[in-house]
Amino acid sequence: MGMGRASVGALLVALAVLAPAATALTCDDELPPKLVGNYSGLACAPVWNNFILRYSQDKNNVLRVVLSTMYTTGWVGMGFSKDGLMVGSSAMVGWMGKTEIPHISQFSLQGKTPSQVVADKGFLVSNDHDHTVIVQQAKIYLAFELRFPAPLKRQNVLLAIGSAIPVNNRLSEHQDKTSIVFDFTTGSSSSGSSFYEGLKRTHGALNLFAWGVLLPIGAIVARYCRRWDPLWFYLHSGIQFVGFILGLAGIVAGVSLYNKIQANVPAHRGLGIFVLVLGILQVCAFCFCSWNHILYVKSKLLDFSEH
Repeated sequence: MGMGRASVGALLVALAVLAPAATALTCDDELPPKLVGNYSGLACAPVWNNFILRYSQDKNNVLRVVLSTMYTTGWVGMGFSKDGLMVGSSAMVGWMGKTEIPHISQFSLQGKTPSQVVADKGFLVSNDHDHTVIVQQAKIYLAFELRFPAPLKRQNVLLAIGSAIPVNNRLSEHQDKTSIVFDFTTGSSSSGSSFYEGLKRTHGALNLFAWGVLLPIGAIVARYCRRWDPLWFYLHSGIQFVGFILGLAGIVAGVSLYNKIQANVPAHRGLGIFVLVLGILQVCAFCFCSWNHILYVKSKLLDFSEH
């Protein structure tokens, strides 16, 4: 009896392990019969999670695409971007409606709110009659053709998936998304956000070192090293000034990053502006104290020369 239960338990574990492998998408999977005629013979590459991209380009710069992934409900989209960012790009988005009617449309991504994602707009040139959406065995296939002025090589591509079925062509916020650079000549892909990730790290590192290291050290010098007059003042002023310059550079990097990605972080921005104002006030105090110190030294020198 114990051996039988153990065998059943082992079988269930094996099925649980093998089930995802059986349902996961691969390039070896056959296309649905409705797509075989127009979309056979395409190159294929896994691009992200369970997303599989099949594609081909002809001499007329017409790109044929079949994008597939696992699907239960919601929408799936593939965007074409000039800089790897969502804002300013155009995307092909498909979904299966509540009445089992397939939908696929081009969307112009003019902003990050649903009202700024406009249906039937964008810079992609296509023939709406050549677009198809098929849902089969918990998998969705978006098939479409686009015409470009020149052959695509390394292209910024956006991939996203939403969990809610669009109503009146209004997309809900995506559940997950990514940005990649896909090479349509070799089939290779890489992360498309390395520049902005680097700028984000630069912004954080500069501000952390300036406001979190240098400025506290400068304050400690002013508090505990006054017996080394006037050396403490020059050390304090120099450290604080360098810290302010580095902090200002970090804020400039943050402003540049915000203008690029339009991040919705009002609390972070407010805190940054508040800290910057305090830094500017400190620089003003530094200039005032330095001028007073110069006048003090000058008066001492005059007194010394008179005697």
